Amino acid sequence: MPFFEESLNIKSDNILNGLGSSIIVIDDRSNIAYLNSSAEQFFAGSQTQLKGQEIGQLLPFDSPLMTLIKQVQLSGSGVSDYGLTLDTPRIVKQLINVQVTPVLDYPGFAILNIFKRSMADKIDRQLTHRNTARSVSAMSAMLAHEVKNPLSGIRGAAQLLEQEATGGDQELTQLICDETDRICELVDRMEVFSDQRPLERKSVNAHKVLERVRQIAQNGFAENIKIIEKYDPSLPSINGDHDQLVQIFLNLIKNAAEAINHENGEIILSTAYQHSVHFALPGRVSRALLPLVISVQDNGTGIPVELQDHLFEAFVTSKSNGTGLGLALVAKMIDDHGGVIEFDSYPGKTVFRVILPMSTNPDETD
Repeated sequence: MPFFEESLNIKSDNILNGLGSSIIVIDDRSNIAYLNSSAEQFFAGSQTQLKGQEIGQLLPFDSPLMTLIKQVQLSGSGVSDYGLTLDTPRIVKQLINVQVTPVLDYPGFAILNIFKRSMADKIDRQLTHRNTARSVSAMSAMLAHEVKNPLSGIRGAAQLLEQEATGGDQELTQLICDETDRICELVDRMEVFSDQRPLERKSVNAHKVLERVRQIAQNGFAENIKIIEKYDPSLPSINGDHDQLVQIFLNLIKNAAEAINHENGEIILSTAYQHSVHFALPGRVSRALLPLVISVQDNGTGIPVELQDHLFEAFVTSKSNGTGLGLALVAKMIDDHGGVIEFDSYPGKTVFRVILPMSTNPDETD
């Protein structure tokens, strides 16, 4: 198409060809108008061979990717889908993630961004917290019932023994009481996971939440760390629970502060709006519109590679005195909000992104 030949200059081609994901532009007649080098490899053909072909010649008619393309062409809104299987004569069967977005000012045009499974491992983590939240909820309910009752009996027996004990025996009975109290406190912390009550949602200003969390942090655990704010001033309100959102970002910022072990530590808080991005979430028929992105970035040591695949599971922690429940709780609360969480981490930079639904009642903003 002349439009893409003229507007995508050599510099733009170099940028697009440097991407690891496959970029394909579909015109309003469902023909391929442009594809980058990764897309040429993905579809096993050169741009000269594939440009101008109908996308239906490369994909099966009943492919879910064809459905997504048609949906975007008709609605003009972008969609994302997770874990699609592609199996064609040109493509060896593989699992992919895909984003399909419209081209502004060009009705009927669509841009496909295809991530191979090897590249989608990071995106895979943004959904693992859902299963984690369910498993921890079941475990916490069991612990509350099966553990706290016998612990009460053990503590009571130790107190009776303490009345008759002398010297070193009193120290042992006191140790039993202290340790049972510690276990009960841990179980109490886990009981929050079994709380299945629906959220009392209302419109919440994300920047007010972050400002409150920043004040708490800088007057406590992050008093010697520089906190930088990069906010989108036009960000819509969140459809959520104010107190839980404060707890979510307080935990994330506390983790970021604890990961910094040098004098030039800084935490960057940022907000952004991603237009017309939908996620196909497990257990839901319709795709969720999650346009609000709130990020917490630090320049600390990074998350150990061996922990990254299990980061949102209970009792997984790299802290010597940590319980490993903080991120599991964050995962549950984000799940309750209908959102997702993802992260990138390597030494010197870790970013957690919380992706949330926006409020449809801006006049009720808290």
